[in-house]
Amino acid sequence: MIDVAAGTSLVLGQRRHDLRTRPLVMGILNRTPDSFYDKGAHFALDTLLNRAEALVAEGAAILDVGGVKAGPGPEVSPEEELDRVIPVIEALCRRFDVAVSVDSWRAKVAAAAYRAGAVMGNDISGFADPEYLPAAAAAGATVVATHIRLAPRVADPEPRYDDVVGEVADYLVERAGWAKAAGISPERIVIDAGLDLGKTAEQSLCLLRSSDRLAGLGYPLLLSASNKTFLGRLCGTDIHQRRDASLAAAALGVARGARIVRAHDVAGTRRVGAAVAAVLEAQ
Repeated sequence: MIDVAAGTSLVLGQRRHDLRTRPLVMGILNRTPDSFYDKGAHFALDTLLNRAEALVAEGAAILDVGGVKAGPGPEVSPEEELDRVIPVIEALCRRFDVAVSVDSWRAKVAAAAYRAGAVMGNDISGFADPEYLPAAAAAGATVVATHIRLAPRVADPEPRYDDVVGEVADYLVERAGWAKAAGISPERIVIDAGLDLGKTAEQSLCLLRSSDRLAGLGYPLLLSASNKTFLGRLCGTDIHQRRDASLAAAALGVARGARIVRAHDVAGTRRVGAAVAAVLEAQ
């Protein structure tokens, strides 16, 4: 069994989760007209809420709401991002008894999301906004520290590393240290290697294979591999033909210590997590 003892407890709002063997599934809710996966199919509020209901029924423990895609695209102002995500978060918190996460790198948006009921901030920028961590600490929120080489929305076609796993690990330890210094407890700090974010397909695969090393850093490890480009390049498939590869990545990641899996296919990912957990728990 992978030794992830130092990162086996996660607090989301008032709930504590035991992550020794069983992962949590984070369902993806993108309210973006140019989402890389659904191309805006769930942008309408009612449509997105119906999608959320389906994800909860499939067993999502966390709903991750984003209003700006990670890759390059048209500028989205803070006001527009707020208009996209806050009504969704308010509605989700009224309707469902699950943790809600805001997928944003802007402190202003995260703070508003916490006031609306979100208990987690999923920041792919590595806390680039200096007000992000103080806002999370003031709200008692959990945060995700994600590795990115440049910045969100900035193309990075030729990323170079001397030691991709070592450099990513050092970065995540540093960012987790920033969170602790801001007053956030270790049980409210999650780390994410940032697959596809400033990484080639080979670099992302190397990081996935090294999930055990990252899980050993002392914080719950989030795996975000669902339908990503590196899987398409590995398998030669377009975005809507990557379900099997996504589930395989989830299985490998959980077996090697990932304890939160961000996914489009919540039901399939839950089954994978349960199967891997049964193996880990077998005597």
